[in-house]
Amino acid sequence: MDHSLYFEDLKQGEVFESTGRTVTETDMTFFSMLSGDWNPIHCDQDFASQTRFGERLVHGAFGIAIATGMMHTLGIFEKSAVAMMSISDWKFVKPITVGMTLRLRLTILDFEEGTSKRVGRVNRRLQLVNEHDEVVQDGVSDMLILKKTGR
Repeated sequence: MDHSLYFEDLKQGEVFESTGRTVTETDMTFFSMLSGDWNPIHCDQDFASQTRFGERLVHGAFGIAIATGMMHTLGIFEKSAVAMMSISDWKFVKPITVGMTLRLRLTILDFEEGTSKRVGRVNRRLQLVNEHDEVVQDGVSDMLILKKTGR
């Protein structure tokens, strides 16, 4: 079943929320391998235990990657997304740790129809939220999305 939403379907202030995903040790290790970021705060338990956090922290960029992946799992842009145009004003509000369960809260901020008959711009707030409903990361992302009239 197609749940894709198009430019004309979205409403300012509308909120979508993904299911949760628990961050694992494997996630952190694979992200270190993929990114090449082996900072001791991520991979050295002894070092990390001496920091104010008292434990290793998952890479901040991992949160951005998870948030964009969770957008896909929502299914609302499955057949309508054309391109992500930006990620801006991204804030790392709280650290991500192994065992934390995250979900994405996506809020439609505003639109710009533009001159194209095929696509419009949608501005969205992306909030990565933990199992306690606390915002862990927060940012804004523009995307180009198909219009129903231009399909």
